[in-house]
Amino acid sequence: MKKTVIVGATTNPSRYAYVVAEMLSRYNVPFVPIGIKKGTVFGEAILDISTKPIIEEVHTITLYIGPQHQPEWYDYILSLKPKRIIFNPGTENKEFFDLARDKSIEPVIACNLVLLSTGQF
Repeated sequence: MKKTVIVGATTNPSRYAYVVAEMLSRYNVPFVPIGIKKGTVFGEAILDISTKPIIEEVHTITLYIGPQHQPEWYDYILSLKPKRIIFNPGTENKEFFDLARDKSIEPVIACNLVLLSTGQF
């Protein structure tokens, strides 16, 4: 299974990070929501990103935080050693894209919801 970390997770159903949690849950893809908001999404507690929680066996990071908020989390996200990082619309960031590639992490500019719904995830 492709364990996925949702960076920027939220309990707000109008946000794409919430919708992707719902879709991952529906598709039985294990996911770990992390962010600055507290709460639970589809049975998973949102972990506080500021504590830099250790998460093992991460396949995919899916970003839902804008480029202006990403630099402080570069080292942490890269330390999770994902196979790929999905840069969802509005999260594109050439600097982070290049850092991921330099660490042999596949950077993907795509919409996670589209990838899931079209079987390309």
